[in-house]
Amino acid sequence: MDGLDLAAFRATPLTREPFHFLVVPAFVKPQARATINTDYPRIDSPGSFPVTGLTFGAGFQGLLDDLRGPAFRAACEEKFDIDLGGRTTMITVRGRCGTRDGNIHTDAVSKIITVLIYMNSSWEQPGGRLRLLRSAHDIEDVILEVPPVEGTLVAFRRSDNSYHGHKLFIGPRRVIQFNWVTNQGFRRREIFRHRVSAWMKKTLSIFRRSA
Repeated sequence: MDGLDLAAFRATPLTREPFHFLVVPAFVKPQARATINTDYPRIDSPGSFPVTGLTFGAGFQGLLDDLRGPAFRAACEEKFDIDLGGRTTMITVRGRCGTRDGNIHTDAVSKIITVLIYMNSSWEQPGGRLRLLRSAHDIEDVILEVPPVEGTLVAFRRSDNSYHGHKLFIGPRRVIQFNWVTNQGFRRREIFRHRVSAWMKKTLSIFRRSA
């Protein structure tokens, strides 16, 4: 766990209203970030891609191992006062934003805890900044705005009002999404859905380049 600052995670208070969340800047330690970014999977299309279908290096694999490990799970159990033992995990990865990204949503009901790890070296753009929201319909009804800068963690417990989204941004935007989910069936369905979506986007991109 040398790459993750669990002490900072434990020391960060949990915000409980209007839903349970916390933000930890520099959660991924500086010495780990360069290797993770070097070994980050190449993703040329918008959308979320199941990590099982991607190619990446040892540094990125180390981050995944730490997120899946017992120490991080225990820290999340303590922070959110929840038993995650035996729960299935799911990881998807993004490399780019497109026109359909950022719409306000709460995450699927079968997701228990969502953890977002951002890996962008800097962020000057007004769009693409995660907004935790009070409203399902107003992107300006902001609780907190989080620039997706390298090493930042956002974690929240999914609820019917865990609204989040971001303003339009088109271009590179690296984020790893790690979830504990209710069952293996949901994980299989989500992975299949993401794979089909990724295939369709890749095919459409090839078609547009050849047109």
